Amino acid sequence: MASQLATTLAEFDAAKPSATVVLAREGVADPEIFMVRRHAETSFGNAFAFPGGVVDAEDGQVHDFCGEFESADANLRLGIADRGLDYYSAAIRELFEESGVLLADFSNLDEELAAIRDALNQQSLSWADFVQQNELSLHCDQLHYISHWVTPDSEPRRYSTRFFLSVLPRGQVAVHCGGELTESRWTTATDMLAAERSGSVNMIFPTIKTLESVARHKTLGDLVEWAKSCVDWGITTMIPAVIKRNGKREIVLPGDKNYPGAKS
Repeated sequence: MASQLATTLAEFDAAKPSATVVLAREGVADPEIFMVRRHAETSFGNAFAFPGGVVDAEDGQVHDFCGEFESADANLRLGIADRGLDYYSAAIRELFEESGVLLADFSNLDEELAAIRDALNQQSLSWADFVQQNELSLHCDQLHYISHWVTPDSEPRRYSTRFFLSVLPRGQVAVHCGGELTESRWTTATDMLAAERSGSVNMIFPTIKTLESVARHKTLGDLVEWAKSCVDWGITTMIPAVIKRNGKREIVLPGDKNYPGAKS
């Protein structure tokens, strides 16, 4: 496996560990991606993004329910020393809370998924209790780790976000919750990027760059194969920097000649 940039403890002190999921399905032409619009009063308000959020303490309480996907596997894939499964649990939890799609074997559940999702969002049920009491088998192996983005240190609220790609499970329907999210749509990456360029939607930089990567793949099969290969190729932690050039604000990435500290 290709070497990866290990995350430092200092990064976690400054940026909240987070996870987000690019949910994909077969489209008429290109693969379609599930996009959600965040409420104006939340982080990245009014912006379209992928379902996701901050890793919670209870995400670390369900490691025993990740099937054959071991902690060592998660740590190695993410390039961290410990707690890798927390990100996978958070990704599955956030995807369920925000889209209603559950990456797990829930055939033995007595209650409807929609009711469970509402209870989680209303905090009358905890994720750990839900998983443990129902002995849920989480499908961590269906999450393909594709990138790692850290908010620039110039921003007041910072996140260290692991991006995963997963395919919509057969028979499930994605519908946004009505709290933190106000809108959702299935769309191609190409169409979403065009909407951003026209000014009809707002998206943050990591979302745009992720969609650019997704747009290169014209079939769902090709998209999934690319996602599966990302770890083998090596994932570099991307920490954008905001600079001013010719009087205009510009975002640069590690490797760009104008990135702070880069050799000219």
